[in-house]
Amino acid sequence: MVIEAERNRLPVGIMNVEQALALPGELDAKFSHTDHEPGVTNLFVDRRELVSKVCDGK
Repeated sequence: MVIEAERNRLPVGIMNVEQALALPGELDAKFSHTDHEPGVTNLFVDRRELVSKVCDGK
């Protein structure tokens, strides 16, 4: 998970999808794209996109 602060992305933790979805909805966080290796990719999704991917079974 990363938090965007000003123009920087700050890594703040490693978690699975269930843990990510359990975070408060008002937290402005982005998550590594589930189709790519976490910590390596520069592709991120927000909570809404993460929920959508999980519901689609991806």
